Amino acid sequence: MAVAALPTTRTTPSPWSEVAKAVALLTAVVSLLLTAFAWPSVRSSVHDLPIAVAGPAPAVQQIRAALEQRAPGAFVISEVRDTAAAELLIRDREVYGAIDVSAGAPQIITASSASAAVAQALNAAATGLRPADNTGATPAVRDLVPLPADDPRGAGLAAGALPLVMGGLLAAVLLTRLIRGTARQLLGALAFALAGGLAVAAILQFWFGSLSGSYLANSGAVALAVAATSVSILGLQTLLGYVGLGLGAATMMLVGNPLSGTATAPEMLPGWSGTLGQLLPPGAGGQLLRSTAFFDGQGAAGPIAVLAGWLTLGLLLCAVVARRSGGAR
Repeated sequence: MAVAALPTTRTTPSPWSEVAKAVALLTAVVSLLLTAFAWPSVRSSVHDLPIAVAGPAPAVQQIRAALEQRAPGAFVISEVRDTAAAELLIRDREVYGAIDVSAGAPQIITASSASAAVAQALNAAATGLRPADNTGATPAVRDLVPLPADDPRGAGLAAGALPLVMGGLLAAVLLTRLIRGTARQLLGALAFALAGGLAVAAILQFWFGSLSGSYLANSGAVALAVAATSVSILGLQTLLGYVGLGLGAATMMLVGNPLSGTATAPEMLPGWSGTLGQLLPPGAGGQLLRSTAFFDGQGAAGPIAVLAGWLTLGLLLCAVVARRSGGAR
């Protein structure tokens, strides 16, 4: 008895031209990722950092001239009369630190919780204030608003920037795939932002010891940042479909996260990139969390306005599309 031959399936190999296209695409993608994440760090420098100089006008002018000679363009100086005025500017987040010569010998006042990198840069620049023969004493350094003792380098806050962006992005992607109905997707995003804010702030504050201040205020800062990210991406996806989802994800991950300045300071990023980063949720969220955790909310108005703007944009996009389609369920 003859045995029927089993059917065979032949797979035609892809043309070499398709292989070349795939290689070119992958090369472009990895080059884009490297540029997006490495360029801000490679090109970062100390420039236009706002600081205060306290003391009599002649002494202040000497300090200004010494700093300009040692580090041209590194600092933008606000002149104040005494130590109290300099400390007020620091606590209000108007400046990162101060050089105080109101009592004679220079004293360096830093705020490592505002930026550990800037505090180091200010300390380094202060070495140029010693006499040329090195006979003078090194200026005393006082950290007015220090980072928590459990995280003196601010590693938790810097490392937490990417998970916050990823959380908002993943929320938008998963809710789009798993939940039907624009209203339900939005409620899911807002509920996740609230729960995620409570969880992330608890980990950073009570486990890692990276935050101080009010836990509820810190939770609110994280929640607002996550909500602004996820809802704005949801709005773009509702309007443009997968194109909008990709556009929102690329904006937050490839632009917003590298340009957030969370690990250093926005002013240290090259050119205009620091300003752009503060207009996106990752940068605004990082600055808001610093304000709530270390400065009793001072300097929070700007970041809140940015985050509220992105959140409102996402809600409006969802509402417009839902109205066109006859209402969201």
